Amino acid sequence: MPGRAGAGAAEYDRRNLAWYVDRLVQVVVFLGGISAIVMIIGIFVFITREGLSFVFGTLDLGEFFFSPRWAPTSESNPTYGALALIAGTASVTGTAMLVAIPFSLGAAIYIAEFATGKTRETLKVLVEMLAAIPSVVWGFIGLSIMNALIIQLFDVPVGLNVLNAGIILGLMAAPIMTTIAEDALKAVPDDYRAAAEAMGATRWQVIFKVVLPAARNGLVSAVLLGVGRGFGETMAVLMASGHSVNLPGSVFDSVRALTATIAAELGETAVGSDHYGALFTLGILLFIVTFVINLTADLVVRGIKKR
Repeated sequence: MPGRAGAGAAEYDRRNLAWYVDRLVQVVVFLGGISAIVMIIGIFVFITREGLSFVFGTLDLGEFFFSPRWAPTSESNPTYGALALIAGTASVTGTAMLVAIPFSLGAAIYIAEFATGKTRETLKVLVEMLAAIPSVVWGFIGLSIMNALIIQLFDVPVGLNVLNAGIILGLMAAPIMTTIAEDALKAVPDDYRAAAEAMGATRWQVIFKVVLPAARNGLVSAVLLGVGRGFGETMAVLMASGHSVNLPGSVFDSVRALTATIAAELGETAVGSDHYGALFTLGILLFIVTFVINLTADLVVRGIKKR
């Protein structure tokens, strides 16, 4: 009897310990799950707090959104027009998508539908390695290689422009877009392909008439995430765009992006000044735009899962 009692007590202790371990793991997983939400809220609160006095005090919405003159350090007439910065960011991102979408979609189709075995695994690894290249390295490529190449090919005085930054940013956004697009294509059931082939469709007809329409939402999500990456990139755009406040009239014009403006000016701005508040207002604008883009992409992905 004492032996049985001791064994029962040991079993009880093990169950009790397992319960505590289970509860501890649940708490750790819960904290890890909400940490991203807490960080996002914290970042938004910090940015909003720093820019709040400028938004409700000095900010002129008409000037901010419709004036191309960004001159916050002018002693006689400081202006905070962000139109040129917004247009520069949009032009670079748009050019980047023109580069990234065909490249990433073509790579995703080949990896998902044509490559097999070691070829597929090698290509996926190479795509991931491309995504691991630091943005400052891409910036050096734009500054030292693409700059001279654009000047030589198009006979323009300056090669640091929308085209340069768009190509570099497109190559930076392509890996993540390729990965998401490839996942969306692989998620299409094989029964769809088999049914189309049974009706006499060729390989390309299956891809363009069946697979791509079925994976449409996932492909849209990949593009939206690429756009978000384009809006949020800083260093490469700063180095490759020319960093000049202009309303772009062509891809050969130098521009300045929102992120590059914040990165270049914040370190030399007096804390609490109007210039300081204006930069954080640009940060609020960027945060809202990227949040909406990523939220839209997430909703599109949820739509795929429901279907």
